[in-house]
Amino acid sequence: MAVFVLWPIFLLIALAIKMDSKGPVIFKQRRVGKKKNDFYILKFRTMKTDAPQDMPTHMLKHHDRLITKVGNFLRKTSLDELPQIINILQGEMSIIGPRPALWNQYDLIVERDKYGVNDIRPGLTGWAQINGRDELSVIEKAKYDGEYAKTISFAFDMKIFFRTIFKVVRSDGVREGNSM
Repeated sequence: MAVFVLWPIFLLIALAIKMDSKGPVIFKQRRVGKKKNDFYILKFRTMKTDAPQDMPTHMLKHHDRLITKVGNFLRKTSLDELPQIINILQGEMSIIGPRPALWNQYDLIVERDKYGVNDIRPGLTGWAQINGRDELSVIEKAKYDGEYAKTISFAFDMKIFFRTIFKVVRSDGVREGNSM
């Protein structure tokens, strides 16, 4: 139902991406899912095609040269994440859960193992996302994800869902480039 309701927005975003830069509309990136099984997360492409593929954006030194104009808007509004509805429908992700780590974020994967986080389905948004997002260290992120893994409930998911909307509107915790 979400795909049906959102298809006009998907179409407008796709057209804007195509008008702004060359390359595909959808960006696929290898991520770690439940039980550490890899899958390809889907996002609207926000960077130029020559940008590094497997590096978290907050670690890039010249991110401002790599992010497209439309991409900058999509990232600030988190609209670049909309194609993950397909990942949710395929059972690779859930709406709420820890954000899936890049396949090469070994430090985060190992830290999450300590809390059982890698045993649950990753999500579109999660407890760490609303408690700092890109501003959190790997250790802090894993602890928040561990709290979620230990406390999963419908009420907790609803709290995260509604706080996510507030955080997205304010662009809280979004950090681009290596500024830490």
